[in-house]
Amino acid sequence: MQPKRQRLAERPEIILDAADAVLLRNGARGLTIDAVAAEAGLSKGGVLHHYNSKDALVAALVARKLAKLRTGIAECEVSETGERRSLARAMVAHFQQNLCADDEISRALLVASIENPAALADYNGFVAERLDRLAAAEGGFGAGSVTFFAILGIAMGRALGLHDIPPEQFDAVFSALDRIAALDDPAAKA
Repeated sequence: MQPKRQRLAERPEIILDAADAVLLRNGARGLTIDAVAAEAGLSKGGVLHHYNSKDALVAALVARKLAKLRTGIAECEVSETGERRSLARAMVAHFQQNLCADDEISRALLVASIENPAALADYNGFVAERLDRLAAAEGGFGAGSVTFFAILGIAMGRALGLHDIPPEQFDAVFSALDRIAALDDPAAKA
């Protein structure tokens, strides 16, 4: 790929990285196309070429965060020893390893999404996908679904600053959630 074409292909990620930096520094209200353009070293038109509005930029940020989350959970469906994990246990493992990784970005992105509820459509799809997979694996809603809602509550509580559980206490919480998730995991029963 030619250098100029390569730079053009990389621009959406550069813009999203810049938007993350603006969110961290300035919060959701400070997330503007002008601020992102300045952070990325691009013109406003350069940003608008890829994301035609702040709403489109926020939706892309949510989509990127969810893509990383999907990938992380999928990677946890195989344990360190090569054993297959249920979806519920994979979610527990992923969140246990990554829950505190980017609280500030999660909080700012949640606030930005509140200004544009359509940006939450991908998140709602993510939740629906997981609940469908859990229900199919469990023959209805069971321990895995309950575990998923507990994880969502912990993650949202952290993102919103509703609780300040020290990271070292999360290990005990997630160990308990893993035991609950194992109740409907055929591999764990064997």
